[in-house]
Amino acid sequence: MRLHNKKVLVFGSGKSGIGAADLLGAVGAFPVIFDGNGEIDKEQVRKKTTGTYPVEVYAGELPKEVQDSLDLVVLSPGVPIDIPLVKSFYAQGLPVWGEVELAYQIGKGQVLAITGTNGKTTTTALLGKIMEDACPSVFVVGNIGTPYTSKALEMREDSVTVAEISSFQLETIETFAPKVSAVLNITEDHLNRHHTMEEYIRVKELIVKNQTAEDFCILNYEDEVLRAFGKKITPKVIYFSSARPLEEGIYLDGDQIILSLSGEKRTVVRTGELKLLGVHNYENVMAAVAMAYCAGVTLESIKKSVCAFTAVEHRIEYVTEKNGVAYYNDSKGTNPDAAIKGIQAMNRPTLLIGGGYDKESSYDEWIQAFDGKVRYLVLIGQTREKIRDAARRLGFTNCILCEDLKEAVQVCAKKARPGDAVLLSPACASWGQFDNYEQRGERFKEYVNEL
Repeated sequence: MRLHNKKVLVFGSGKSGIGAADLLGAVGAFPVIFDGNGEIDKEQVRKKTTGTYPVEVYAGELPKEVQDSLDLVVLSPGVPIDIPLVKSFYAQGLPVWGEVELAYQIGKGQVLAITGTNGKTTTTALLGKIMEDACPSVFVVGNIGTPYTSKALEMREDSVTVAEISSFQLETIETFAPKVSAVLNITEDHLNRHHTMEEYIRVKELIVKNQTAEDFCILNYEDEVLRAFGKKITPKVIYFSSARPLEEGIYLDGDQIILSLSGEKRTVVRTGELKLLGVHNYENVMAAVAMAYCAGVTLESIKKSVCAFTAVEHRIEYVTEKNGVAYYNDSKGTNPDAAIKGIQAMNRPTLLIGGGYDKESSYDEWIQAFDGKVRYLVLIGQTREKIRDAARRLGFTNCILCEDLKEAVQVCAKKARPGDAVLLSPACASWGQFDNYEQRGERFKEYVNEL
């Protein structure tokens, strides 16, 4: 669709909505920003835009005469497509796009798109690193934090866009067609939005909707839904597996990641060469490697990038090594379930820093997941006695209580032996001692680097 002189409703006044409005204004369209929250400050919304184009702002209710004058609607990801107002746009015959569709129609070059319930951000960041090391013009956008719309005008014919795409964004694609797509896994999530698991799966699978037989889709062989999905789609399918060898695909075999295509098996990398830990991360690596290879990057270049990549900040992030002790920041482990992933990822004796704000969680499963790896549990925050008592009840007695995170890091440095790891994975929220988990993780890194 030619957007010049078109009147376009941007539904949502957050980061995505402002990015969409700015892009529309830059290509000569007339954006109208609407937010369902009648309390928002319309003048503040105007100030968030670049100010280089005229913009109307409405809040609470959209006047009928404005709706009748529209040529297109662009929804922010947080706006459900089944609410009455959006249904009325469809009934009116208006095209309804999301920001991904808008950016795709204006942007240029190849797109590599990643979706899935878990692991999207790490895989997107890793693939972005691989492509940046191999290509002159790369954009890493989408759910990872940079709106796709904010970069579309900078894209060239030789650009590669690596996009993290959520189910909310896939609901509103029309022509979006990645050269390589990936669905990492599908587990129950966002059912408050999609209502049924069947609908959630259907929306995730839309990522291949416009792909051709010349394109590729990377799928997790160990996910039964995706294994079946791969048999009925148009693009060429490459599976990855952390549990078995594949004749055609990429798989984990002991400590090796092996690419097996057209009868040729090649070792891409050994897990010991990676700074990422844990089987879930090896799956992310396999997906990113397969996507980059399908996009034309050599295995030699891929290996170099993968070995240099450190984890997404605050997610089992390798910080440094001091006196033979490796330090990891998993501050995003803000509940016991997330912290279990952190300890499972450790492949050496570990001194674990836990505790924080009390969200009334039970810590039994987390403590039971220590599996002989944890030498000391160093506790801080409001929950330190509660976690210590739970650990004692379950037979784990090597607990040390500290006043704050700085003391905990210093205690760990004294107790650790060469070959150990120190892991911050608190199983608790950061409030009370820190503003958020990001600040907690930053402080941890500061204290470690000061040792």
